[in-house]
Amino acid sequence: MPNTMNMPDNSMNNGTSVKIDYPAAYVVNGQSTTISVIRLSDNAVTETIKLGEMADPSHSGMNMASGVSWPHHLSLSPDKTKLSIGVPGMDLSGGHTGGVSGMTGKFAIVDAVNGSISKLVDVPVMNHNAIYSPNGTEIWTAQMKDMGTVLIYDATSYSLKNTIDVKMMPAEITFSSDGTMAFVANGGSDTVTVIGVGSKAVMGQIKVGKDPVGAWTGADGNMYVDNEEGKSITVIKAASMLVDTTIDLGFMPGIAAYNNGMSELWVTDPDNGKVHWWTKAAGKFTHGGAFDTGAGAHAIAFSQDGMTAYITNQGAASVSVADVMMHKETKEIIVGTKPNGIVIKY
Repeated sequence: MPNTMNMPDNSMNNGTSVKIDYPAAYVVNGQSTTISVIRLSDNAVTETIKLGEMADPSHSGMNMASGVSWPHHLSLSPDKTKLSIGVPGMDLSGGHTGGVSGMTGKFAIVDAVNGSISKLVDVPVMNHNAIYSPNGTEIWTAQMKDMGTVLIYDATSYSLKNTIDVKMMPAEITFSSDGTMAFVANGGSDTVTVIGVGSKAVMGQIKVGKDPVGAWTGADGNMYVDNEEGKSITVIKAASMLVDTTIDLGFMPGIAAYNNGMSELWVTDPDNGKVHWWTKAAGKFTHGGAFDTGAGAHAIAFSQDGMTAYITNQGAASVSVADVMMHKETKEIIVGTKPNGIVIKY
């Protein structure tokens, strides 16, 4: 059984209740240990949800205090009522390679409407994300160790259901657009493990570039793997589990996000504070250009119509709002320190 804790409401506003009953973007601030809630109607921060103690960067990017520290990426449950947040306990803003021997991890469950933390689950080894399964009944999280594993928890009881062996130093877990396959990026072995969501069986290993972090889901049926050290994107056809092409970037990618409406692949360039985009025509990718966002550009989330993008800037403590057709930042929203993960609820 996992070590779980029932947590009191930790939302701000001097203890007054929060009601997030409007379309919003949720931004995880790693060092501030908070979630900034951005109301999409006017792109204003309306709430700040406290998750734990402020992280202390003087301790090699780690906060040794108990509770939540350095939360990373988050996932919205399919019914849009809960957020699951991976808590590796260390700063990953400079890159995702490596770990600290003996570091444990956690995942936190937050009510997406009232901002309360309902569960905090300890996991044996540090993790990058904790993601709801496509049907919402499970939470999947990887264990970043030499002999990597994926842990699958029941999303109601938070009991451990399955442990699946993958490869070295797994980071992000994502799902194919049809929800039938899980993709695990193994940073230490330069592979992606594919797991059947229903069977929980390993379906295969795919060789990708150097130091993959995540296989990001495209609505076009592809998975887009950001290879940090390889400075490339590996495009995988999910149905066949075959590599379609490799896009050489010339910079270390933050995250890749595919905009289906525009047939464009967007990739953040954290070292230069930019977003690059590639157009896709007849299955081929052509570099379209780049535009400025903020220092440490990281995660990307598109609006429901695909015409607005939200980009977290870890070095600037902000979120860039960008016009997708113009490829231009239109607004900068100040959030917490070192924002990384972002999801949108409609």
